[in-house]
Amino acid sequence: MKIVINDQAANWYKEEMELNTGDYVRFFARYGGHSTVQQGFSLGISTEEPLDAGISTTKDGITYYIEQKDLWYFDNHNLFVEFNEKAKEPEFKYEK
Repeated sequence: MKIVINDQAANWYKEEMELNTGDYVRFFARYGGHSTVQQGFSLGISTEEPLDAGISTTKDGITYYIEQKDLWYFDNHNLFVEFNEKAKEPEFKYEK
């Protein structure tokens, strides 16, 4: 499993969340919402340091990660974070 973030999505996170080099963005499973990989759950984001990162990637000095305890949500799918030009915000895609 891997996390892939495109340049536009990474720039959006840096600007909207006021991130600096060395900061962290956590992707986590949250109850409720809509997802193509887990019914009744959706993907949340927060800015906090990892406790037990199961997977991570660094782009432009920002570390994006998923805690080990949240890996079940992805069901062995890779997480692709892309920028939706129409909505002007990141969107998540899951691929095996």
